[in-house]
Amino acid sequence: MRQSTLFASTLRDIPAEADAASHQLLLRGGFIRQLAAGVYTYMPLGRRVLRKLEEIVREEMDRAGAQETLMPALEPAELLQQSGRYRIYGPDLFRLKDRHDREFALGPTHEEVVTTLVKNEISSYRRLPVTLYQIQTKFRDERRPRFGLLRGRELLMKDAYSFDASWEGLDVSYRAMYEAYVRIFERCGLNFRAVEADGGAIGGEGGTHEFMALSAIGEDTIAACTCCNYAANLERAEAGSVRQEEQRVVQGEQMSEKPRQLEKIHTPGVRTIEQLTAFLGVDASAIIKTLIYEADGGLVAVLVRGDHEVNEIKVKNYLGASEDLTLAEPQAIAAAIGVPTGFAGPVGLTGNVRVLADAAVAQMETGIAGANEVDYHLLGVVPGRDFAASECGDFRNACEGEACPRCGEGKLQFHKGIEVGHVFKLGTRYSDVLGARFADEGGRERNYIMGCYGIGISRLLAAIAEQTADEHGIAWPRAIAPYQVHVIPVQRQNAAQMQLAEELAQRLSRLGAEVLLDDRDERAGVKFHDADLIGISVRIVVGKHAEEGKVEYTERVTGVKELLTAEEAVERIEGMRN
Repeated sequence: MRQSTLFASTLRDIPAEADAASHQLLLRGGFIRQLAAGVYTYMPLGRRVLRKLEEIVREEMDRAGAQETLMPALEPAELLQQSGRYRIYGPDLFRLKDRHDREFALGPTHEEVVTTLVKNEISSYRRLPVTLYQIQTKFRDERRPRFGLLRGRELLMKDAYSFDASWEGLDVSYRAMYEAYVRIFERCGLNFRAVEADGGAIGGEGGTHEFMALSAIGEDTIAACTCCNYAANLERAEAGSVRQEEQRVVQGEQMSEKPRQLEKIHTPGVRTIEQLTAFLGVDASAIIKTLIYEADGGLVAVLVRGDHEVNEIKVKNYLGASEDLTLAEPQAIAAAIGVPTGFAGPVGLTGNVRVLADAAVAQMETGIAGANEVDYHLLGVVPGRDFAASECGDFRNACEGEACPRCGEGKLQFHKGIEVGHVFKLGTRYSDVLGARFADEGGRERNYIMGCYGIGISRLLAAIAEQTADEHGIAWPRAIAPYQVHVIPVQRQNAAQMQLAEELAQRLSRLGAEVLLDDRDERAGVKFHDADLIGISVRIVVGKHAEEGKVEYTERVTGVKELLTAEEAVERIEGMRN
């Protein structure tokens, strides 16, 4: 490809709307262009990278035994209503009507569509298992599109779906997809971790893992052990062992080791944990924090230590709530327990409020809590004595530095990550509600046991760009670079340089290498600047040594430069391809 005819323009200035390195460099390098918020055109350079990612994904999906399909992006609303996701997705779902006033949605994922397809095609266990996949555009009306391709409203995704006759069969299908994902991300040169995660809007009855690209701009927090392989998304991470801490000082005196009697103290205007720790001179870990949520129309109080945060996903899953939890409105709290926000506590809590105690609270010998009376708190609150702690569990976020919940030897360390893939064990979540059944060996009808497996291909492109970005541009891994070799004659007017550059480009092309020849009439500085932005793995500069038949050979990722003969450069590249 001659760069003079390439449909691409590099930008000198950082676009004002771009706030992530990948977004900035993909725009500046001429890979993408924004059409609307969260909606992008892939320029030829970006499309080439995207296509290489697609081919890696296809190769590994096919290797794992999956078969490619292509399903409609337009989904009948009644399918999503039948599964319950029409409501669950809420405003994130693009909705529309046809001329006959029939409702449709632009597919966010395709569980309902593929389940209906298999339901109509397979009726016997003899044709199971089967795994189908597609690479297709998905649509989600993000409230706040940001970071370019990392959170857009239109995204390219590979979604796969497995159908098995048994849970044991699902385990096999799930493992095959998990291992395929590991191979895909390794081939793409991604620095990633597979972490335990929550099923979210997809749902399911079994395990689920997210594949996270490690990045400082990631919107997800990963808790990973420093010793073993345990890693989980923060919303799923198990809280580590509770440290046996000394009781904190109250008003300058050490608390007694024996449980003290309840003591009500006046705390005028003290509503928050910060205010209470300052007022009493105690550590936040000595406080029992009471947060009241609304869940499926009822109220539930969640008790955590003052230095911990409630994990709403864990609470929702424990309750089996159909909708996300929301903090109860002050009016609802006042109506239920007769006290405004800030003074609620577990002792004598009334108003049909269900109480869930985090394990760390249940292990406290004594604590401080709201007195359910304006401007008063209680000292000496003993879990199990002063309030029931029968509904006890892990309801908080794990904390960095605490013991690993699996091996107990390592400590939890936090990282930021970008979700690029997710694998789910769905079980009968969709086959049940959609009536998708098969006849087993005994002729009995049973629901398919399903799994689903997604990779955000456009997000993967951006995540790789984010990880490989430097001060000059993107340093693409060789497997997905838009071209394999960038040949740059320093001076277009120099006959010797142009002749050698043309010969090199032709020889490499005949060998099957993808070559971009910078034949533009530009200054050398402009060419090198653009080459850094574009980030092709190998750069061959044809300059002052052209008459000697020598070129400067540079690898973009390592920065290593060598003066080689043209023949040696060709042999080096040919060796990389073999």
